[in-house]
Amino acid sequence: MIHSTTDGRITTLKLDRPDKANALTEAMLRDLIEAVRGAKDSAALILTGTGRVFSAGADLEAARAGLATSPLWEELSGAIAAYPGLSIAALNGTVAGGANGMVLACDLRIAVPGAKFFYPVMKLGFLPQPSDPVRMTALIGAARTKLMLMAGEKIDTDDAFAFGLVDQIVPAENLMERAKALCADCVAADPKTARAIKALCQQETRR
Repeated sequence: MIHSTTDGRITTLKLDRPDKANALTEAMLRDLIEAVRGAKDSAALILTGTGRVFSAGADLEAARAGLATSPLWEELSGAIAAYPGLSIAALNGTVAGGANGMVLACDLRIAVPGAKFFYPVMKLGFLPQPSDPVRMTALIGAARTKLMLMAGEKIDTDDAFAFGLVDQIVPAENLMERAKALCADCVAADPKTARAIKALCQQETRR
């Protein structure tokens, strides 16, 4: 289940299926895509979850029925990457499997202590969505990406921060407060200026 709230010029999308570790169904993926695209006029977008896990990735039954290889994962990460404002993944806990895609597509990632990051796609016999290794490599380098995708390592929050996968580690009780604080300048800025700066940051480096 996805809850969407807008406070001022900040839209927050919350995964709310804590009894299933916020595992994602096809309906949830579709709702997330629609919600991200519908938030295009907000200055900032925050993705978070309920409970101690951000998301366990695909719901197991849905995965067996084909969701693990659905193009919806790539569509979701693409929608987040195309979002014109500032996007922040406020990670309330562990991120597993395909859920990494939406996290990697965000502009910033903050996480609580004790969160773990793993993506056992090779072990399960699947390929990651095409953009996931590209975005992960851009953040943490090729070797560390292989550490996660091929060696199957679970990365804790401290290592994720050291690698550059996470930008800040924030106590759980301050997570959303910190996420909103990071949005403050974008909320106060002229939307055209903020979006132009984001576009400049996303330009490929040219020599």
